Amino acid sequence: MREKFFDIIIVGSGIAGLSAGFYSPDKFKIALLTKNKLEESSTYYAQGGIAVALNKDDSPLLHYEDTLKAGAYFNEESIVKIVVEEGIDRIKDLIEIGVSFDRSNGLEFTREAAHSRRRILHAHGDSTGLEIAKTLISIIKNKKNISIFENYYLVDLIRDEERVMGGIFLNEKEEVEIFYSNFFILATGGAGQIYLYTTNPKTITGDGLASAYRAGARLMDMEFFQFHPTALKIDLPQKFLISEAVRGEGGILRNYYGERFMLNYHPQGELAPRDIVTRAIYLEMLETEKDIYLDFRPIGERKIKKRFPNILRICKEYGFDITKEPVPVEPVAHYFMGGIETDEFGRTSIKNLYACGEVACTGLHGANRLASNSLLEGLVFGRRCILGILQDEPALSKNPPKLMFNIKEKEISFSKEEIKKLMWENVGILREGKRLEYALKILEGWIKEVDIFFPNKEFIELKNMSTIGYLMAKSALLREESRGAHFRIDFPNMRDKWRKHIILEKDKGVIYRDINSPPSFKKNY
Repeated sequence: MREKFFDIIIVGSGIAGLSAGFYSPDKFKIALLTKNKLEESSTYYAQGGIAVALNKDDSPLLHYEDTLKAGAYFNEESIVKIVVEEGIDRIKDLIEIGVSFDRSNGLEFTREAAHSRRRILHAHGDSTGLEIAKTLISIIKNKKNISIFENYYLVDLIRDEERVMGGIFLNEKEEVEIFYSNFFILATGGAGQIYLYTTNPKTITGDGLASAYRAGARLMDMEFFQFHPTALKIDLPQKFLISEAVRGEGGILRNYYGERFMLNYHPQGELAPRDIVTRAIYLEMLETEKDIYLDFRPIGERKIKKRFPNILRICKEYGFDITKEPVPVEPVAHYFMGGIETDEFGRTSIKNLYACGEVACTGLHGANRLASNSLLEGLVFGRRCILGILQDEPALSKNPPKLMFNIKEKEISFSKEEIKKLMWENVGILREGKRLEYALKILEGWIKEVDIFFPNKEFIELKNMSTIGYLMAKSALLREESRGAHFRIDFPNMRDKWRKHIILEKDKGVIYRDINSPPSFKKNY
């Protein structure tokens, strides 16, 4: 097995991982590893934009208040404050390095659901993530202290009693390689592929989450998974998302009979918080047994072509002209609000291990992410992980252990598709105790079945997906209330006694932490 040694290992090439690389000092020898190509990430597909309080009628305070309201007041308030304030300078950094946000007599802002102001910056109409990622990638490739490893798959973390020391990876040939480091940053994204229908790329199978859990890191708020209300309703393995900005610019949701129905569910109509719009569409589809449509026409043909050129092009490829007709849409799995519990510098409960972006749970999003806050969080916390590393002492063992692998191969009785179907039907948009218990029992059996070491990408993805599905079902069953994206039909109301985080740790089981209290591992730093 080949061994490599670095000061910092970054796993993931979305905005969080790229930002960590961008803000890292040249004195560090860095490895940036990604499961596919650098360009293949959720960031690359992000259309709508990035939220920031830079408009003349806006302020960080208003952005803060909107984030709390959308998150069902389940957010960590100190973290929200950090992101909405520091986000302004981070956006200025992006502009300085050449990110080309759309302009019209100054920066052009749009509005999305649950925002009280027009504060969403966008690029090339509806290709914001693509523009940010391409700009950061061009800089990362020219940083001499960063070595890039594409098509490297994270198998597991290496740790001793106190700290993470590196990771086990499979290269493109499925050969095992060992990477050791002083510091390890996970920026691997979420786990949307555990659901039957998702906007996430096929690479997003919960690898960072599962490997961190196996290493003993704490995972928090695993029951809170956001379903985006409007994906194009066609048969695709990765659903094409239709940005919330469409509704922000005046797009209207209609049922099969042409009726605008959202005002029956919320006074803000199409601009209600994302979880409410998702459930409204889902319920309308169940009630009418017909498709739901998004009507672009109130926006106007000229503005559609300017603001949504990519959506216009993709929809045309599938036979829909959004300037002339409504298009069928459906809710799909989109974004993980839960993840690895971190502090304000991306530190986790294990020394030397940091996490940022969707794989992390900072507490920013609460129970329901405010639209376009995700790119901002990745940008802010990619840098904050580096700030944390600069404060902390490296603790790499001078003599890393020689690893021995007990490799086993056996027949597995279940598939990825069975996990996806089980999760969609039982741990999906609407949840209920008996269905959660059913899913949990099956997943419990499946994770025991894959509790072996076998260096094969497909097998490890299956192992990771079943692990994350199990943890999500467990947390969803424990939370006996409805809050934000977690909706229990047997507990349809919010309950004050559940205003606390559910934290899962491999060897300690369930831990509870009150909202706005610091992580208990903070005392270790």
